[in-house]
Amino acid sequence: MNLTTPSSHEYSGQRQKMVEEQLIDRGIRDLAVLEAMSRLPRHLFVEPSFQHKAYGDHPLPIGDNQTISQPYIVAAMTEALALKGEERVLEIGTGSGYQTALLAELAAQVFTVERIKSLGRRAKELLDRLGYTNINYKIFDGTYGWRDQGPYDAILVTAAAPDVPKTLVEQLKDGGRMVLPIGDSERQELVRVTVKNGAVQKTVLSHCLFVPLVGKYGWPEEE
Repeated sequence: MNLTTPSSHEYSGQRQKMVEEQLIDRGIRDLAVLEAMSRLPRHLFVEPSFQHKAYGDHPLPIGDNQTISQPYIVAAMTEALALKGEERVLEIGTGSGYQTALLAELAAQVFTVERIKSLGRRAKELLDRLGYTNINYKIFDGTYGWRDQGPYDAILVTAAAPDVPKTLVEQLKDGGRMVLPIGDSERQELVRVTVKNGAVQKTVLSHCLFVPLVGKYGWPEEE
């Protein structure tokens, strides 16, 4: 992909510091994840007024009461999917498009669903400008997944669900894995779900804090 933009070189030092101090020092070992995040222009995925904070160790607002996750969480979730390059991946919650871009760097095809039209459109415009051709977009309630394009080798959910949505488990291939946050506004856990011979296994990876997964099989939208 064409990840070189006029401002990319300006932030290259911040990117390398982010990778070394926030990712490697905290145990991220997947070389493909580290290499991709050392090149991805994260500052382009946030509003101009926040670009100077783009590589900091924190989430940032992206509008519509949504956020771009801190770099470590993005790396940890992606590493937990154990992508090798040939996978078809479903992403629930396009958001800024940064996580989408990372998945597109590491997998063969990405199918991303965003319920907020303005966010989805902005992300697609940016990802198109950056030259990604292996991303498929849909504006819809992500808790339904994207059934007619499945099944998937991996699913990543970028908002916290009350529990593992069965609709998404049903769209995983046997041997597939899903990474998602589960919990309410007070307490959440990052969980990896694997499906093997029809059996579903859940492994807690860490504690976390995400915006709620709103939709039919998630949390109701606040009035």
